[in-house]
Amino acid sequence: MNRFEWTSAGDLAAAARAGSGTVADAMLTQSGQPGTNAVILKAGGIDLLDLMKEGLLSPRRLINLRGIPELGRIVEEPGGALRIGSMVTLAQLAGHPLVRARYNALAEAAGQSASPQIRHVATIGGNLLQRPRCWYFRSLHHHCLRKGGEACFAFAGENQYHAVFGHNGCAIVHPSTAATALVAFNATAELVSAEGARRVVALETFFLTPDEDIARENDLKPGEILTAVVLPPSGPGVRSAHLRQGETDSFDWPIADVAAVLDMDTDGICRQASVVLGAAAPVPYRAKAAQSALAGKRISEDSARSAAQAAIAGAAPLSKNAYKLPVFEALVRRTILSAASHA
Repeated sequence: MNRFEWTSAGDLAAAARAGSGTVADAMLTQSGQPGTNAVILKAGGIDLLDLMKEGLLSPRRLINLRGIPELGRIVEEPGGALRIGSMVTLAQLAGHPLVRARYNALAEAAGQSASPQIRHVATIGGNLLQRPRCWYFRSLHHHCLRKGGEACFAFAGENQYHAVFGHNGCAIVHPSTAATALVAFNATAELVSAEGARRVVALETFFLTPDEDIARENDLKPGEILTAVVLPPSGPGVRSAHLRQGETDSFDWPIADVAAVLDMDTDGICRQASVVLGAAAPVPYRAKAAQSALAGKRISEDSARSAAQAAIAGAAPLSKNAYKLPVFEALVRRTILSAASHA
């Protein structure tokens, strides 16, 4: 790694003023070589350090956000919404009593991410903003489309871990497991600019598809900081679950993960369902057909199986990842049944 400056920000305004660029901006250069002039905002630092060690990023300055207390808090707001500061660690999130009681799928997703050591330092903000784990994107020797090149090498190459939905021009999968659960809960993202302007956007629309922007995974603007994610109030009939499947029983990124949030009435009928697939598309993929298949139905083996079949309808697997479809089908069915049984 090259040398860099280190600055600790005492408040949001100072951090936003110092952080004039995003990681995506810093990596985009006409020559395909890593940029050197951008100022990078530091969250947990896990992915940032990976990019620097891989030779893909050479920032001249890092801004540490750990000294801003409000970013590290989980607060219940008036009305029952839960505000999660962007510097809250995955371990804190997985163990928080309100998260476990009301947003079980999120607690499960955070608690199954990475290793215990990483969960204690990695933040939810860093997890949501991490860059793709595609090996072509991470290779200094492959100037792919997402880095300003002319081709996505995954389409004709090694694509066994890549997208089966929505791969229009770029076959990455979104790297955040927590994002799968947060989108299922219809969470919003809070962003603050250098001028102090506050922007609130649905997390589902904050993430960008390749059609919207081939070079970026989200709508973070230069000079903006992701300050929090906010979960809407959870009603008494809301039940949820998250399951993941890895290639082996390890701490690696999943080959498939699913979050299901069910709003059940007192008779056990599903009033409304939210089913989101992770590691399936460049953004967390909402399985709308599966949601429709569950609405107004009693959750059973049959209804869960029908929803699981609907979830993979329209998939477009690549040459080496069709195996993901039966994995997703089984995982959707199991996650729905697990959510329905969670009191």
